[in-house]
Parts: sequence; structure tokens; C-alpha cells
Amino acid sequence: MSDGRAIVFDLDGTLIDSAPDIQGIANHLLAREGRPPLTLPEVHGFIGHGAGTFVQRMRAARGLAEADHDRLLAEFIAAYDDAVHLTTVYPGVPQALQALSAAGWRLAVCTNKPERAARAVLRHLHLLDRFGAVIGGDSTPARKPDPAPLLAAFAALGAGQPRLYVGDSDVDAETARAAGLPFLLFTEGYRHGPAEALPHAAAFADFAALPGLVAGMVPRLVRA
Repeated sequence: MSDGRAIVFDLDGTLIDSAPDIQGIANHLLAREGRPPLTLPEVHGFIGHGAGTFVQRMRAARGLAEADHDRLLAEFIAAYDDAVHLTTVYPGVPQALQALSAAGWRLAVCTNKPERAARAVLRHLHLLDRFGAVIGGDSTPARKPDPAPLLAAFAALGAGQPRLYVGDSDVDAETARAAGLPFLLFTEGYRHGPAEALPHAAAFADFAALPGLVAGMVPRLVRA
């Protein structure tokens, strides 16, 4: 549409449930180090700030030395591109993306996952073509919650107004706040605390509701 309306989505815990694949990479590395595996709740808690922070938290949880960090991170990232086989799309996501595109919204992804891995999993799940841009945790010098990657995603779309950001976590809420953008909270992802503790313009638990929710927000966004 001529107004360049745009929505940027977080990836892990928002569009896709990738925790089982991430758990698989982590536990393969930990087994080689003779350490016990991570539980799925631990993995959920470690996701959100990028691969480096995930590996740091994994090391701390299993008593691995800081001196091992660079090696473990390199091994983790090397396995990331193929970590797609246990990942699933949240129900209703493809249909919601189609409906939003049909309504004239330009769509992008902004994630702290490395860009190559993000593109690999989106391609595997037949979602990559839905997005005009994919900004990963290594696409810009900063990572979320710094607003720079999110703003880069909108810039890559050539976005005008209105602009919305959709995510699932405290990191996403802080990123939207820092960018001065409305935040839509998907409540069924990897959030660490109660939904009401996160600032958001609207919340939803089912992607089937998202196109209608967005349509209902447009009049007040345009007035703003």
C-alpha cells in the first residue's frame, strides 16, 4: 500500500517454537563435555539475547569454564543452520502472515538468532518468502533490546507508517519501547514473567486473532 505500513516480527518464541532444536544442539555439546543435559524450561529461560548469551548461560548452569566459551560458541553456531528438524510454526502463523500481506502490510523479521540460521529455519518452514527483510543478531553491530536492529528491519522494508512490532518476551518489549513503537505481545512464547509486567499495546494468544487485532489498531495509530 502507498502508506508503507509495516510489521516486524521476532522469531523464536513468536513465529516458531525452536527450543527443542536449540536444546538438541546444547545437549550434544554438553554430552561431549561430560555434563548433564539442559531441560526444556532451562532452554526457554536462556533464549532471547542471542547465541553468545545462550552459551554463556549454558556454561554457567553446567559449570563449564569461561575459557571454553569461544570454542563452544563456534561449535554451537556451526550446528545452528541444520537445527530445523524439531522446530515448529505456531498454529495460525502462515494464515496470519498471508492475511496481513493481503491487507497491504510489509513484513520483516528481527531476531537475535544469527541471520544465516534465521533464514535457514524460515526457508525450511516455507516462511522465508513472506518477509521482505530478515535482520539477525549479527546483521548490525547491536542486538536487541538495542533498537538499532528493529529500526534496520523497518528501513530495509522501506517502511512508512504505521509501524508495529510483534514479539513474545521482555527483550522484545524493551526493544519496542526503545524504538518508540507499539508492541504486540504473543503470550504463548518464551516470556519469563507475567504478561501484565510487560508494556504492550495489545496481547494475543492465537495468531488467528492477529489480523483483526492489527486492523482494529490502525485508526488510532494513524491518528497518532
